[in-house]
Amino acid sequence: MEPPQVYRLEIAHLFNDLSEQEKLYSHYMARAAWSGTRIILRQVSPESPAIFDFILALYRSCDGDWSSVVGQGGVVTEQDMAGFLEYAATFLSNVGNYYGSGDQKFVPRLSRGALEALAARSPRLNSPYAEFKDAIFAVPPFSLGFPGERAQSSYYPGELMVTKDDLEYVSACMDAQKIYPENTRLRKTKDGTLEILQGSALQGETSLPPGSSASSAPSVKLLQGDHAAELQTICENLQNAAGYAANDTQRKFLAEYIESFRTGDLEAYRDAQRTWISDQAPKVENISGFVEPYRDPYGVRAEFEGLVAIADPFETKLLTRLVENSDQFIRRLPWAGAENNGKGAFEKTLFEPPDFASIHSLAYCSSVIFPGINLPNYNDIRQDVGFKNVIIANRMAVESTAVQWPFIDPDELPAFKKHKHSAYYWWVVLHELLGHGTGRMMVEQSPGQYNFDVANPPLSPLTGEPIRSWYRPGQTWTGQFGDLATTVDECRAELVGAYLMDDKELLVLFGFTETTEIRASDVTYNLYQQLGVDGLRGLANFNVDSMKWGQSHSRAHFAMLKCLLTEGGGCVVVQHDSENKTLRVKVDKTKILSHGKPALGQMLLRLHMYRCTADVQACREYYEGLSRVDGEYLSWRETVLANKPPAMLNVQANTFLKDGQVVLKQYAASVQGIIESWVDRNV
Repeated sequence: MEPPQVYRLEIAHLFNDLSEQEKLYSHYMARAAWSGTRIILRQVSPESPAIFDFILALYRSCDGDWSSVVGQGGVVTEQDMAGFLEYAATFLSNVGNYYGSGDQKFVPRLSRGALEALAARSPRLNSPYAEFKDAIFAVPPFSLGFPGERAQSSYYPGELMVTKDDLEYVSACMDAQKIYPENTRLRKTKDGTLEILQGSALQGETSLPPGSSASSAPSVKLLQGDHAAELQTICENLQNAAGYAANDTQRKFLAEYIESFRTGDLEAYRDAQRTWISDQAPKVENISGFVEPYRDPYGVRAEFEGLVAIADPFETKLLTRLVENSDQFIRRLPWAGAENNGKGAFEKTLFEPPDFASIHSLAYCSSVIFPGINLPNYNDIRQDVGFKNVIIANRMAVESTAVQWPFIDPDELPAFKKHKHSAYYWWVVLHELLGHGTGRMMVEQSPGQYNFDVANPPLSPLTGEPIRSWYRPGQTWTGQFGDLATTVDECRAELVGAYLMDDKELLVLFGFTETTEIRASDVTYNLYQQLGVDGLRGLANFNVDSMKWGQSHSRAHFAMLKCLLTEGGGCVVVQHDSENKTLRVKVDKTKILSHGKPALGQMLLRLHMYRCTADVQACREYYEGLSRVDGEYLSWRETVLANKPPAMLNVQANTFLKDGQVVLKQYAASVQGIIESWVDRNV
């Protein structure tokens, strides 16, 4: 591990403008968010909770005076202490000992002897140390993934390995009982029983009907009460927050959150999502629950996440202009056709303008602090009810100032840095709004009932022939596409943003013309440079030991780069000097419109149609080919790893109640500041 670069997520300027009621609401919502920490730790690895306890206990043992620990046991050097602090800050920022982006394991840069000497300071240190002393250094496992020799997953805990056959069998049992998988884990016992561990404050045990008539079919049990203590605390904080909510809609979704977290019922959580969507333009925004399934190798179980953020009214106005003009740009996407008011058969008839806000994070408890979010992840709710988009503005601000990957020619680097934030910001905006917000699934909603004319199916713009596949009753996007679902969905959303980034009317809406300081053509050119850079850096998250991708977005970025390299007619090329370990992205401006955009458009159209028509096999063949890492790409990966910049970590504020008033505390942008902030959270 190299020393990380640390940035503070600034929030005081917006927090201080809140009313006392809004501050109290945000405080209790933030406490609920941070109370999910141990859920995430438990989902990451068996050793993560003990490592967390050790870091906090070591801080308390020296009251944050790290220099006083140097020399401990005659072993701990200043270098050891620096290595531990870097590890601790990286661990806390990723909420576990695997990188949130990439899912690869990281280990501390200090000796076993030094760590053992630190543990000897007190029984409160020695106890957690005994739980992780071997696991903290153990490699393999190299990454998160299907449990085996080289990867592990705490979504499938226990000594016995859960097989893919087990997963499919349990999924059928759960589907039959209408039990959603997002808030579950799966454990296999010595007698072969498959235990579904469901996140809930309440505890209980239920035997599920067998999913097969075979006498050898394993028993399946539903065990409620996974993460019970944390979910109970979350419910208590949400109940406190409800007393300061701004309106009845907020009180309603808080009650629905509480019902879901208390009982484990995700139908109540789906109701909360429907209600949350209707809470338009709140001053204090939130996201809470088992949200993203990126880390589940099976692609259905979700990591807990808590976000509380404050809206910036000025920045949100700019986004509202785009929302109001969305329809005209949807008609310019590759699947648009004469029918459906120019949007084509594979697009919703009515694009309901979503709530789209620029928000600044106050509390973001997650293994990844995403720059933008589109929720809910339930496609039926998104398609039938609507969705929300948010841009995490203070997260994006620090991203633009971080140390860059060195894949741009030095003579172009100043201009690249100058234009990067503008292109990146609006790319993320388009990704969330028109990427995740578009598309119409072809569905047989119940036997014989379709959302399209099955006697005269729409023509596929890929083949010109009537579609031949669709979602059958009870089938879902994630259920059908499994491990491909999240990465294909992210890739499709990224492609929508990239495909539209040369549209002159759209760029004028964003404030860019050929006479502004940053010209419209600068934004387009920079975006194609970023496609190259992001595709290369994505290789850092490909695990050569398992030959698996560790991050959905990274896989998507590499697939897009590979599309441009193989189908873009020289619009983008990569120059590799393996001896000097350099990679350079070159973009031919004259070929962006003639070659680059058509290549991205064809890729976008294919992924869109596969997704809309449930064509899993065609999607798998196409996408796995584009995201395959072999040949020269493996040598590129070695050069990428040799040029990896220091990890980017963020330090976040805390709120406290003092004499009935909410007080905000911000911390130094340092590894010590990160650790102190987590100690103060007391979770």
